[in-house]
Amino acid sequence: MNLEKVRWGIIGCGDVTEVKSGPAFQKVKNSELVAVMRRTGELAKDYAKRHNVPIWYDDADALINDPDVDAVYIATPPGSHKEYTLKAAGAGKPVYVEKPMALNWAECNEMIAACKKAGVPLFVAYYRRAQPRFVKIKELLENKMIGDIRFVSTTQYQKAKEDVKDSKNPPWRVQPVLSGGGLFFDLASHTLDILEYLLGPIKETKGFSSNQAGFYQAEDIVTGTYRFQSGIHGVGNWCFSAFEDEDVNKIVGSKGSITFSTFGNDPIVLKTENGQEQWKFERPQHVHQHLVETIVTDLTGDTNLCPSTGETGARTNWIMEEMVKG
Repeated sequence: MNLEKVRWGIIGCGDVTEVKSGPAFQKVKNSELVAVMRRTGELAKDYAKRHNVPIWYDDADALINDPDVDAVYIATPPGSHKEYTLKAAGAGKPVYVEKPMALNWAECNEMIAACKKAGVPLFVAYYRRAQPRFVKIKELLENKMIGDIRFVSTTQYQKAKEDVKDSKNPPWRVQPVLSGGGLFFDLASHTLDILEYLLGPIKETKGFSSNQAGFYQAEDIVTGTYRFQSGIHGVGNWCFSAFEDEDVNKIVGSKGSITFSTFGNDPIVLKTENGQEQWKFERPQHVHQHLVETIVTDLTGDTNLCPSTGETGARTNWIMEEMVKG
């Protein structure tokens, strides 16, 4: 596509759009947020007023079919991603969809097929792929700073937050019908996606999943192993009912290692026989902004800069499904 300016509409202007994503559409060059939708009209109206958005809707179809909306950002829970993606594609509009991309891999493939048939691009909000912090790690790996890569390990665990303990009114993130799974699908998806960005496609994976704490029905602990197409091995542990919070990824090579977190802002640490080096990056105010810049560049310049597409997003769903299917 080759638009002069991308006029965005948001479906589902909830918490994630307040700071993380919404303002980015206004700040990126050749981009503008022109419409928002939420099922509760008063909330959509309030969001539009606070963010200087000219149009608000309480009906998704109306936003999708608004002739002044060029592209649609779907920021609802995954349970409705497929529905809205198919509708936006049917209206001939590019789609930027939140992660995880859909409830399951099959839905992801339907979304990809619909967008291909309509001739519109499909992007997924794995925004870390465009952030300078993770681009730097990729650069270090490509420059062979740790030699040949051997394996990667991930340890991510956290305390069970109070909201997930409410069995009568659990948050959507732990309701598989809305999210596809538990917090593993919501949070580990970021790590698994960034590992594929850094290390290439995962060829095969196996895992064990359980519910140990019993606060909700979805899995609350997952242990997985994987092998990348390149021959690199990987192992990950995710637990959402531990005594404290931990977030560490370590890539080990023949000449050194790189340690970093997925969600934290601690420095990237490179360790070799020559000692240690560290790189510290300021956390972006709007974490989506770097990725949105690549999307807008693609839509206005007919390029292929965006590193997070329907194809890459679907792969993350496939990996997670493989790890929990037992």
